[in-house]
Amino acid sequence: MRISRETRPTSPPTVHPNGVSPNGVAHPLGVAAAVAPVSRGLLDNRHLLAFARSRLWPAILAYPTLVVFGYILVALLVGPGAASANLGTGLTWVLWWPLIPLAMFATGRLWCAICPFGTLIDLVQRVAGLGRPVPPFLKKYGIWIIDATFLGITWADHAFGIVESPRGSGYLLGLLVTASVVSAVVFERRAWCRYLCFLGGLSGNYSRASGLQLRATPEICRSCTVQYCYKGNGNVAGCPIFEVPRAMTSMANCNLCANCIKSCPNGSIRLLWRKPTSELWFIAKPKLSEAFLAVAIVGIVLVQNITMLSFWEPLMATLGGWLFGSRVAAFTAVFLVAMALPFGLVLAAARYSHGERRERLFENFARFGYAVIPLDLAGHLAHNLFHLLAESGTLVYNAIGLVGVYTTGPAGVLPTPTIQALQFGLLALGIGGSLFTAWKIAGRTPSGFGPARGLIPHIVVLALFGAVNVYLFTLPMAHRV
Repeated sequence: MRISRETRPTSPPTVHPNGVSPNGVAHPLGVAAAVAPVSRGLLDNRHLLAFARSRLWPAILAYPTLVVFGYILVALLVGPGAASANLGTGLTWVLWWPLIPLAMFATGRLWCAICPFGTLIDLVQRVAGLGRPVPPFLKKYGIWIIDATFLGITWADHAFGIVESPRGSGYLLGLLVTASVVSAVVFERRAWCRYLCFLGGLSGNYSRASGLQLRATPEICRSCTVQYCYKGNGNVAGCPIFEVPRAMTSMANCNLCANCIKSCPNGSIRLLWRKPTSELWFIAKPKLSEAFLAVAIVGIVLVQNITMLSFWEPLMATLGGWLFGSRVAAFTAVFLVAMALPFGLVLAAARYSHGERRERLFENFARFGYAVIPLDLAGHLAHNLFHLLAESGTLVYNAIGLVGVYTTGPAGVLPTPTIQALQFGLLALGIGGSLFTAWKIAGRTPSGFGPARGLIPHIVVLALFGAVNVYLFTLPMAHRV
C-alpha cells in the first residue's frame, strides 16, 4: 500500500522502557525507565515473530488467494451454467463460505489480511489512490450500511437464486470487486474493509468470540512518541483498517496483517490466547449497530435453514398464489417475518430487562445483543457444515473434469447421522456460550442491582433461539449445488 505523506516518520524511534532496543542492544536512554520484561505471548516464539516481521506475511497467502479468486470469477462468468458442474460455484459456496465462520472463530479477522478484495485495494492504491480521508458520515454510519448490505444480499440470493446460478454469483462478486476498487481509488487505506464490506462486518462480530487477540503493551506504549503502528513508516504502511494498537480493546477491527508488529520499534505488540467469547463479556461501549447485526444473523440463519427443507417449495407456491403469482413477493414476505421475529423477541426481552437494570430500552438491547453472537456463530457453522461435508465431493469431480476426465460419485464425505451429531455438538456449544455470555453481561449491572431479574428475559429468548435451531437441524435438508 502506498504510504501517504503524513504517515512518513517525523522523529526517531523510541526505546523500549527496559533500555533494550528491538534488536537486543542496550541503550543508555532506557536505563532510567527500566521495567520488567513483558511476555509477548505467541510472539515469544522467535520463528513466528520473524515470520510476522518478514515480507512473507501476509503476501505468501494473499497473492495466491487473489489468483484463485481470479480463476473463480472467470469460471463463474464463462464456465458451465449448471451450479453442480461449475467448479467456481463449488469453491465459493461449498468450500470457502462454510470455512469462513470457522476461520473467524479460530483466527479472528485473519482472513481479511489475505482477502482478494483487500489485496486488490492495496495494488490499486499503488498506482491510482487519491488517499482522501474517510468522511465522518461513513465513520458514523458505515456499520449500518454493512448491516443493510448483508440483509440485501441475503434477500437477493433467495429471491433471484444467486447461489444456484454461476452467472449470478459471478455478477455479485464482480459488483463487490467494482465497489472495492472505487473505494480504493477514492479513500485512504482499506476504508472498504472497515466501513463498507459486509463480510468485514460479519467477521468483526465473530472475531469477538475468537480465542486469539492482538494487544499492545501499555508500559511500553506510554513512552512512544511516533506511533508507527498506526501511521506507518518509510518501509511499512500504517494499520490498513484504522486501528490504534495502544488503544485496542477488541479484535473486531484487527485483521492480523502484522503491520504493527513490523513497524513498532519497541517490541510492544503481543499476540495472546484468551478464553473464547470473553471479549463479549465486557463490552465497555455497546453499539446498537453491532447488536443489530448479531440479532439479524439469527433471522438470516433461520432463512437459510428453512429454504432447504421439504416444505419450502410448497410454501412458496401457496404464498405466490396469494401474492399475484410472484415468487419474489412470496419470499420477501417470509424474509420480513424471519427478520422481524428475532428483533421482536430480543426487544421484548429488553423491555422487561431494562427497567431492572435502570437502562434505556435500546441500551439494554445493545448490551445483551452481543450475547447472541456465540449462537449466531454456532448456527452459521452448523448450517454450513452440512454443505461442506455433504456436498464437497462434487468439488473433486469437477476439478478432475478440468483435465477431461469425467466421473461421478457420492457428494458427501461423511454420513448424514455423523454430520447431524457434529451440528448438534456445535449448537450445544453455541447455546451454552450465549447463555454464559448473557450471565456475564448481566453481572455488570450499572445500577448495582442483582443480575437475576434483568437476565431472565434474555435467557428465555436465547433458549428459544437455540431450541428452534436444534429442531430445524433434525429435519432433512436439500443440497445447495
